[in-house]
Amino acid sequence: MTKKVFVVGTFDTKGRELVHVAGLLADEGLEVVQVDLSTSPGHRSGADVTPAEVAACHPEGTGAVMTGDRGTAVAGMARAFEAFVATRADIGAMISLGGSGGTALVAPGMRALPVGVPKLIVSTLASGNVAPYVGPSDITMMHSVTDVAGLNRISRVILGNAARAIAGMAKAAPEATGDDRPAVGLTMFGVTTPCVTRLAARLEAHADPIVFHATGTGGQAMEKLVDSGMISSVIDTTTTEICDLLFGGILAATEDRLGAIARTGIPYVGSCGALDMVNFGPRSSVPDRYAHRQFYQHNPQITLMRTTPDECRQMGEWIGTRLNACTGPVRFLLPEGGVSMLDAPGMPFELIDARSALFAALEATVEQTPDRRLIRLPHNINDEAFSDALYTHWKEIA
Repeated sequence: MTKKVFVVGTFDTKGRELVHVAGLLADEGLEVVQVDLSTSPGHRSGADVTPAEVAACHPEGTGAVMTGDRGTAVAGMARAFEAFVATRADIGAMISLGGSGGTALVAPGMRALPVGVPKLIVSTLASGNVAPYVGPSDITMMHSVTDVAGLNRISRVILGNAARAIAGMAKAAPEATGDDRPAVGLTMFGVTTPCVTRLAARLEAHADPIVFHATGTGGQAMEKLVDSGMISSVIDTTTTEICDLLFGGILAATEDRLGAIARTGIPYVGSCGALDMVNFGPRSSVPDRYAHRQFYQHNPQITLMRTTPDECRQMGEWIGTRLNACTGPVRFLLPEGGVSMLDAPGMPFELIDARSALFAALEATVEQTPDRRLIRLPHNINDEAFSDALYTHWKEIA
């Protein structure tokens, strides 16, 4: 099947600009599909895919999209577009352009595309916080500079650059990896870097180690690739995103952390990396309720807060419950010598009571079986012996 470039947006308000981009792509010799996501009553366009066709893909039918209320209609169309994307096997690349509404409308559908399919959004929001739109995907966002409101000497240059960028990506043949080693996902944070770096180097003889920065979106990206079948096992050394999820930090996982492991049943080796810290921004950004707590200034932009024994107990129960849902082989290693560089003898976050509460909660919660095991080790997480143990248990189950 010939892959096509999908030009997607609200043709009722951005039709001239979308058609312009579609024309530039056609001039590049690409086959183009225009998809209209407009929700205006009575709107008609010459797009290849009409709003009614997209709306019909909504799980609750067209009526859930064409409500007559702009807010619910846009939300419904976003959900319908995500479902529409799943019905098409001919998407070779996708480009969209718009403001806040158009960006929010298209982004969920783009995120649903596999990693590696070129995706580009020209947006008035692209110079701000794009995390809500990009999420764990590989969406490229380009700032429109001006509003997407007509063709002028500025917008023509920006849209031309965008069209040629997506054309270049669409035309480029997928890079041949030449690698038949299984892909292994690893999670790393600054305070677990020695462990994961050593582990990745050792894995290279047998596998293709893919390291994810445990910043919230890092864990989401890893699990998205697990769900897509692109990662066949995981060594989840650094589960710190769970701290931020439960206690309000800025690098939080979602409630679906470990969900892909449970859904797929792939081999999983995990640990407690950086469960001693919650991440906040500058010191002034820390919520008032935490004013009395112990902090470590990682840099001017990041403030770390030491987790308490009670918080560690809660994390142990949360992780344990998720591990119980995993049907594949699981090994979860407990580093008795500390869970990070800062949780080590003489270091600022050394707190044996917190570590003990974490391990005790895990042991009380996890339903251990021959395939699901907790293993205590008398090492700090960054000790060479602990990295070796992660590797040994991965070899055992992968």
